[in-house]
Amino acid sequence: MSYELMKAVEAPSQDHPKLRPGDTVKVHVRIIEGDKERIQVFQGVVIRIRRGQHPNDANYTVRRIASNGIGVERTFLLKSPRIDKIEVTRSAKVRRAKLYYMRNLRGKAARLKEKRR
Repeated sequence: MSYELMKAVEAPSQDHPKLRPGDTVKVHVRIIEGDKERIQVFQGVVIRIRRGQHPNDANYTVRRIASNGIGVERTFLLKSPRIDKIEVTRSAKVRRAKLYYMRNLRGKAARLKEKRR
């Protein structure tokens, strides 16, 4: 691919905070419905971060518990133009990189120990 084409595909550089597994984040996503545009907040725990070969390939998965205890996971590109901002509300002390075990936990068992800074 030519350099100009790569620059056109690349998202503008954003100053997002450094994410780690176990962080509770609020992801502000730009939603386009017809000719209207709005910001929707998706709040949950980062259960995985996947850093690709190219910086634009990096993505992360956020899991939250919706109504009636149903778990919802959403994967976001790290450098997506649709992401308005990312806020890290808490950081947790975790001992592994992929927190897939969180899918099987419910209620109080799904809590993570907060990391004091």
